[in-house]
This record gives sequence, structure tokens and C-alpha cells, in this order.
Amino acid sequence: MASENPDTTTSAQRDDPHAPDNPVEAIAAAWRRERPGTPVSSIGIVTPLWRLAKLFGDDRRRVLARAGVDTATLDLLSMLRRAGEPYTLTTRELADRSMITAGAVSQRVARAEREGLVTRRPGEGRRRSVLVELTDAGHALVETTVDQVLTREADLVSGLAPEQQNQLAGLLRVLLRDVQQRLDDHRLTQVGEPD
Repeated sequence: MASENPDTTTSAQRDDPHAPDNPVEAIAAAWRRERPGTPVSSIGIVTPLWRLAKLFGDDRRRVLARAGVDTATLDLLSMLRRAGEPYTLTTRELADRSMITAGAVSQRVARAEREGLVTRRPGEGRRRSVLVELTDAGHALVETTVDQVLTREADLVSGLAPEQQNQLAGLLRVLLRDVQQRLDDHRLTQVGEPD
């Protein structure tokens, strides 16, 4: 209920002279009126977070579509790039860092390998260990795409002053850590992406 879409209630609220200007507050006010005692304090946090996640996610997908890469592939290439030279990680390290299953990592790697963005080879020492390495084409793609994505997202949050951005980032870190602990779920996935 707390993630209710404010766009669906805005038109109805226009006819209510007592409705707040903020559609998120209008949702909370309606629940307080209809069900006194219902805890509504989360609505002002969760609803905007859901809305922002959708807006940011949709915008990122558009930026990536123009660059010719999908979110999962960029995630894989970015992990390899951030590892530093020689831009190589084992499939196990990739699974640990991306917090997705080994099977999902294997699918991502296979797709990126078909596109010439990574190569795979047997690891040294441990049996069944597989090393994944960024190719020159993968390196070039991640360099240009990361710049496009991060520049765009920096622009989208530029309505907040730098100190506000730092404060919000700190509060979101605290909230994320606490919610992950309460739910015993430390995976990082995209909004709407199946587990």
C-alpha cells in the first residue's frame, strides 16, 4: 500500500478542497481519514523511492539502448573494469560482487562472449575455475557507456546541492543497510528484476 502510485490519485484529489498539494501526502491523508490509526509514516519515504527508482531505471535503459548495451551486460563489464588491470575475475568473484546466482553470471558471460566483449578461459589451480577477461571491445564499450550513464545521472540529481546529495546518500545507506538486515536479504537487483 505504501508504494501506491500517486499519479492514480492526483485527479481525484483535485476535486477535494482539503487535499494537500503533494500527491504522496494526499495518499497518506486519505488513509488517515479512511482508516484512523493505520501507520502511514512510510508512505512519504517508500512511495517517492519507488517512483524515483522507476524514473531512474527507465532513463538508464533509454541511455543504454542508445549505446547498444543492456543493464546486465554493463554491470558485468563494469565489474571487470573496476577490478583494474588485467580486467579479469573468476565467475565466482563475479557472482559474489553482483550478488546474483552463478547461473545468471554464466548467462551474462556467455552473451557478452558471443558479442566479443569478454573472453573465458580455465582458471589456474582450482578445478572448474573460470576466468573472465574484458576484451578491447568490451573495454571501449564500458568506457564510453559509463561516462554517458554517470553524466546523465549526475545531471538528474543536480537539483540537490552537493551537501544535500551527501546527506541523502548517507541516509539511504543507513536505510538500505537496516532494511536488508530486517529482511535478511543482501542481494542487489534492479527494480522489477526477478530474483
